[in-house]
Amino acid sequence: MRARRARYAGLAGAVLLTVAGYLGGALPDAPLGSAPPSIWRAPAGPATLTCWLIGTALLVGAWWSLRAGAPSGRWAYVTAGLWLLPLLAAPPLGSRDVYSYACQGWTYAHGVDPYAVPVAAAGCPWVDAVAPIWRDTPAPYGPVFVLLAALAVSVGGGLTGTIVALRVIAVAGLLLAAFCLPGLARAAGVPTRRAAWLALAAPVIGVHLVGGVHNDAVMLGLLLCGLLLVIRRPGRPAALFVAGALLGLAVTVKATAVVVAPFAALAAVHGRHTVRALLRDGGWLAGGLLAALLVTSALSGLGFGWVGGLTRSGDSEQWTSPPTAVGLVVDYAGALVGRDPRAVPVTRAVALLLLAVVLVVLWWRAWRDLRASGDPALARQWVTLHGAGLALAATVVLSPVFHPWYATWPLVLLALTAARTTWFLLPAGAATFLALPDGTNLARFTKAPGAVAMTALLLFVLLHTLRRHPRPR
Repeated sequence: MRARRARYAGLAGAVLLTVAGYLGGALPDAPLGSAPPSIWRAPAGPATLTCWLIGTALLVGAWWSLRAGAPSGRWAYVTAGLWLLPLLAAPPLGSRDVYSYACQGWTYAHGVDPYAVPVAAAGCPWVDAVAPIWRDTPAPYGPVFVLLAALAVSVGGGLTGTIVALRVIAVAGLLLAAFCLPGLARAAGVPTRRAAWLALAAPVIGVHLVGGVHNDAVMLGLLLCGLLLVIRRPGRPAALFVAGALLGLAVTVKATAVVVAPFAALAAVHGRHTVRALLRDGGWLAGGLLAALLVTSALSGLGFGWVGGLTRSGDSEQWTSPPTAVGLVVDYAGALVGRDPRAVPVTRAVALLLLAVVLVVLWWRAWRDLRASGDPALARQWVTLHGAGLALAATVVLSPVFHPWYATWPLVLLALTAARTTWFLLPAGAATFLALPDGTNLARFTKAPGAVAMTALLLFVLLHTLRRHPRPR
């Protein structure tokens, strides 16, 4: 009975979110307001916000109520698909990034390098629909996604057709991830009913990857496909090369996927984990990844210009990124005493250095555990997937910028391995509430209190961790 109520409560929530999208979603001609009351002042503003709030609450509550697992794997897949159906027909929700994708694809399709020429300067006819902050910045995505965006423009013709094509591409990425989940769940020793429910039915997946048409869906599909092939065919050069190529394609959609590659190399080892075996089997994986990067960069004619575009992704300063929040608090404290520390770039740089250290530590712990394991086959599958999930979680926490859909990166892997789930499910559920249907980020209008709250939360977590793991004498 509880499962049945959850299924239809979530469906009602998805329908309300779709209604909110048509009333006041991120439509091409919607006014780009600079204050939170802008959506409220719209003719359908109150109805939009009511549908959005109730719909999101229903969807998150229904998902949360079955966090221990759905009745069966098939039930989880059917319910997740049922929730996605209304969102397939919704206009862009929670973000205007899809218009950036469309303009970047249009730019490339018209013979202009989107890594050198911003969409406004390229003359994209849909530039007015792009969020102002991204109109004069180069594309930060890899050549594979630029090619997919250009394909969507060619197939779709106009803006509406292009958005539909981009949503089809996003759904294809999500379907690929859904296809790989059962095999990965069996490898990790987790019931499919739990993994599929936590990953596929998560509201942040439906609202932002399908409703918001974000390219993270394609990245996750390729990532899971590469990991599944590595786990099923360790020690086999051809399979590992193809798996590495799949991981490389994921990187050429979004560079974040690269943090998973070192853990995939551990899974590639057949038999005992020795340095020689790692170099032998991991080398084939690395070769496939490098080949994918080189071939796609060469065939697209874009080279590695997309790497430079990554530096502009941090132009937005929001408290939802912990390093940015700490920097903002330092700046606020400095202003109280007449100083301007400009601490945000410093805290971001420190966080990136810390991220590098954390990734190395996570990899070394996985390597150590695999070498000490008496059952290398079983250990390889769980340890490497869990390590990759933790690496993505660390990347999200320590990155200069956080957007709600970033929560999907670690979610799909931690759903396969984590014994305790609240620590990552709660943020994933909360992230769904951060963006209004028209793409307004609520973090923009809660900057000071949000930064203070995030910094206080970080201090609490740090003190709690130190109390649980006291320093040895």
